[in-house]
Amino acid sequence: MLNLESLLEELNLKKKQIKLGGGLKKIQAHKAKGKMTAWERIEYLIDKDREFTEFGIFAGEGMYEEDGGCPNGGVVCGIGSVSGKMCVIVSNDATVKAGAWFPITAKKNLRAQEIAMENHLPIIYLVDSAGVYLPMQADVFPDKEHFGRIFRNNAQMSSMGIPQVAAIMGSCVAGGAYLPIMSDYALIVEGTGSVFLAGSYLVKSSIGEEIDNETLGGATTHCEISGVTDNKFPNDAACLDEIRKIFDKMGHNVKAGFDRKTSILPLKDPKEIYTILPLDRAKPYDMIDIIERLVDNSEFDQYKKGFGQTILCGLARIDGWAVGIVANQRKIVKSKKGEMQMGGVIYSDSADKAARFIMNCNQQKIPLIFLQDVTGFMVGSRSEHGGIIKDGAKMVNAMANSVVPKFTFIVGNSYGAGNYAMCGKAYDPRLIYSWVTGQMAVMSGSSAAKTLLQIQEAALKSKGVELSEEKEKELLNSITDKYNSQLSPYYAAANLWVDGVIDPLETRKIISTGIEAANHAPLTKRYNVGVIQT
Repeated sequence: MLNLESLLEELNLKKKQIKLGGGLKKIQAHKAKGKMTAWERIEYLIDKDREFTEFGIFAGEGMYEEDGGCPNGGVVCGIGSVSGKMCVIVSNDATVKAGAWFPITAKKNLRAQEIAMENHLPIIYLVDSAGVYLPMQADVFPDKEHFGRIFRNNAQMSSMGIPQVAAIMGSCVAGGAYLPIMSDYALIVEGTGSVFLAGSYLVKSSIGEEIDNETLGGATTHCEISGVTDNKFPNDAACLDEIRKIFDKMGHNVKAGFDRKTSILPLKDPKEIYTILPLDRAKPYDMIDIIERLVDNSEFDQYKKGFGQTILCGLARIDGWAVGIVANQRKIVKSKKGEMQMGGVIYSDSADKAARFIMNCNQQKIPLIFLQDVTGFMVGSRSEHGGIIKDGAKMVNAMANSVVPKFTFIVGNSYGAGNYAMCGKAYDPRLIYSWVTGQMAVMSGSSAAKTLLQIQEAALKSKGVELSEEKEKELLNSITDKYNSQLSPYYAAANLWVDGVIDPLETRKIISTGIEAANHAPLTKRYNVGVIQT
């Protein structure tokens, strides 16, 4: 366990820090108003016998530091259970810039809505936000994937029959006012909740009317005069109790029909993953050893075991759910023809096998799990002449058109086109998480740094500048440090390229939650890969 101990400690420390939101003083000031914090609202609301699976917790990490930062993107999001109904919960953190929307906040809210829409899950909005962070309005307001997309999604979810329940528990201003009012239910807390298109200051400057915020858009105004909100409640707890009552009466949808049996723990100890997985990326290991510590009873039925061995494909169960697993093999293997194949590399035969396996899983309605530790596709004349691009395209085609839900975990490397073929973020995995050991980039840090150094040296030489050995080393170190910082799984999580960074032992829980969520959305689209490159 020692080889991963420091990475896991870092993970837990980061999570604790993020839970502080805008800091202890801001939390105290928030609670002094009689309000629960974003996390307290969720903890009060959800069923106590079910875990809350958070996503996007590292959104915004290291961003906007000149503006005071935006921990957790200023909003807590996750999948939980309320009155026995699985749902997505979005809870604004008003201790972070009064819950104002930074660019990453908009991106994270859209991700929450995407998860609800893909899985046909009801969504709960616990609203406490000052609206768009005005200094960054150009990066939040006008584009297709900006703030306005939220309300478009509100409308589309309603047309899809996905229930939306909103509780106005603090400020709800300007365009943001449409979010709760476009929901099926709009509840409001007396004294702290308010909703209006323009606050009292803007009203005075615009039309000269003098009015206080409570009279303008408080609970009594909107429940008894305008009818904009449904009912008012004396405090957060009473409002959250009402949400539980609403969910208690909701009907049940038709399921997708993914197969599940009684869950069995892995026969082999999952904690052994800590010692199996080397931190040195050059060291090989057997991915089967990892898989056997993730799947029920450690049973993994391999598909085409002796063929295309640098990608492992097979059927298993995780927490009772039937799954198809596509994983990069990291040990060096030898083909029947005597060819030595490097671990973590996709060859023509392995791409061909994976494509066929993915098609089988779609035919049999089996969710797909991708375990990435990939450096890319094999290069060189032998591979090119053998049609590696054609076989890679076949794998990408089969995976991209998949109609069964896909879930991706970055175990180690996730480089270049290998990220794409193994269902990276661009290919719509229902959930995508990185282990603490993950790295994501076009290529490895050392390869990229050497390439970038050569480019910079050539540019300097064209200007007549020759670098000394010492300066060359200094430049290489500078390039390497910058590139490596962007390889970090936290950099990916900050930008929402992944839904989070996790301890490997959390993998089973996330897969189980993800498939249970996906089971709420029947498969209506026929699997059709179009033109396959043969």
